[in-house]
This record gives sequence, structure tokens and C-alpha cells, in this order.
Amino acid sequence: MKTHTMRTRTIRTMTVLVLAMAIALAVHAQQKPTPTAPTEDHSAMMKRGDQAMGFSQERTTHHFRLLKDGGAIEVAANDLKDTASRDEIRQHLSHITQMFAAGNFNVPMLIHDTTPPGVPTMKKLRDQIHYVFQETDSGARVRINTTNPQALEAVHAFLRFQITEHETGDTTEVTDGNPKE
Repeated sequence: MKTHTMRTRTIRTMTVLVLAMAIALAVHAQQKPTPTAPTEDHSAMMKRGDQAMGFSQERTTHHFRLLKDGGAIEVAANDLKDTASRDEIRQHLSHITQMFAAGNFNVPMLIHDTTPPGVPTMKKLRDQIHYVFQETDSGARVRINTTNPQALEAVHAFLRFQITEHETGDTTEVTDGNPKE
């Protein structure tokens, strides 16, 4: 009789624990994640970006693509009718293409208040990295190509840093597709 009573209590206790866990999981699943506010560092970077790039970071979207032969920097106006932002993006990325090809990475250093990873190698191997400016419907893209493995590693490190800093949500994995229009 004593064993039967202990077994019954154990079963009841386990049933209560399982129900409590089920309720807790159900409540947790229904809770919506709280949006996180931008950090002071990110806000400061966005303000520096407004000044250095010549267009609003809030009215535009950045994307950074890691590709098997390099990558891409893409910026688009959020509103297709915002031709002012589109034109400012094009002007900035055209200028960036020329600067990067010359080994000048002062703008990213100014925006991020640090030297991004990969920049020293990209400067050193600048003659082995090619930058091509391309207009898109809502902005522009800088396509980055290299066949040098060390330069490729540096380009990918630079782009991963940009993804993190700009909080784009882009994949940090290398893909073999072409950047989207």
C-alpha cells in the first residue's frame, strides 16, 4: 500500500510539472519579442553615415553580399519616388568605387570610427581587386571582384563587418549567385 501511495504521488507530481511546463511554453510562445532600440554606437554611426555619404540612412537600405569572387555593396532608396536619395546614392557609390580602387578607405573609417577588418590587406592588394559601379533602379551597387585568395578573404572580412555595423541582416555566408538588381 505504501508503494502504491508513493507511486500515485510521484505520478501526480510529474503530471503537475508537465502541465506547468506546457503552460509556461504556451505563454512564452505567445509573447512577441520586444524590438530592441538602436544602441548609442549604432545611432552615432548612422549620423556619421548621413554626413559622410550625403544621404539619409533612414530613407535608404544597405545590403552587403559575399560572393565567391568578391562581393557587392548595394544601397537603395526605400521609396522608388525618392529620386533625390537615389541620385545621392549613385553619386556616393560612384565616388566610393574610385576611392576604393585607389586604396582610399577614409570614408568607411570615418563612418565607423575605426578601421574595418580587411582594409589594410585591401589597400596593400588594391591592384588585385576590381571595383565596378553599377546603377540600379533605386540606387547603385559596387561590385567587388578578385582572384587573389588573400584579397578575397579581406573583402569578405570587410563586408561581414559592414553587415554587422549596419545591422542589415544579410547573410555572412559566401554565395555563388550574382547580386540582385
